[in-house]
Amino acid sequence: MTRESFARLAGAAILMLGMGLMGCQTTQDAEQTTQPEGSEWREAPSEDSMRESHPLTDLQTIYFDFDRSDIRPDARDALRANADEIKKTTGIVTIEGHTDERGSSEYNLALGERRANAAKRYLVDLGVGSSQLNTVSFGEDRPAVQGHDESAWRYNRRAEFVGN
Repeated sequence: MTRESFARLAGAAILMLGMGLMGCQTTQDAEQTTQPEGSEWREAPSEDSMRESHPLTDLQTIYFDFDRSDIRPDARDALRANADEIKKTTGIVTIEGHTDERGSSEYNLALGERRANAAKRYLVDLGVGSSQLNTVSFGEDRPAVQGHDESAWRYNRRAEFVGN
């Protein structure tokens, strides 16, 4: 390839790059000028639109007794606080049911599901819309604390609330 051919090729490449950048700028300008104008008359916001859409991060975990899925008295305040937070938002919350390592995998998946559903029912009874709540069971697969005694198991028997 001669020096002249190389110079033409380089010039063409620079020209195409410049044209591409100009095309992008034109698109941005067009988007900026076609934004709809707002009206001076606005509808009153609905209750749903006034809710915040921030992620839910302050939701408390609740714990369960061995082989049980009923809500313990000490978990009720945490669930009330969680319900208050969830009702302030439009976010979806997934309730994750967990168990300790004792029992078969199948049994623990079913127990984790019962725990997640018990927490969901409690929140719905407190006024949270059921469409804002999903449930899933992880059984024994995601322990919060590693260990093979009651000091670890007590923290693994839980329902966690994850905001989306």
